[in-house]
Amino acid sequence: MKTSLQPITKQNYEAVCELDVTDEQEEYVACNMWSIVESQFNEGYETRAIYSDSEPVGFFMWVKKPSHKVSIWRFMIDKNHQAKGIGRKALELALCEIKQDSNIRVIEICYNPSNPVAKNFYSTFGFNEIGMDDDNEDMLAVIELG
Repeated sequence: MKTSLQPITKQNYEAVCELDVTDEQEEYVACNMWSIVESQFNEGYETRAIYSDSEPVGFFMWVKKPSHKVSIWRFMIDKNHQAKGIGRKALELALCEIKQDSNIRVIEICYNPSNPVAKNFYSTFGFNEIGMDDDNEDMLAVIELG
């Protein structure tokens, strides 16, 4: 099983929009369709379909903020493909792609502090919690690249 990140295209956007999380996860994840629309009308938004072999199974969106920061805004794996290591491999690939830009100094991600899996999962990639976001709703965690 090979995990890869692919551009969102005319050929795959519908399949990506149909991906879904479990009922328990719905409050933590934004709609893929809305995210794809958002990315088409805002500068600096990058989207990727997460593939397992030739099948789209997840979605990523990150936003380049000022020239030195990237914020991961969307990350989901379809409920039928979770707990297979796909999310871990996809995040490795996304971080590797983001780090290709030598101007990037900070990679950040926000998550609901009541999400039971998020803190441990993201910390294994080097994300360190720095406190609640500006809206005081989500935990903000960062990777400092120097």
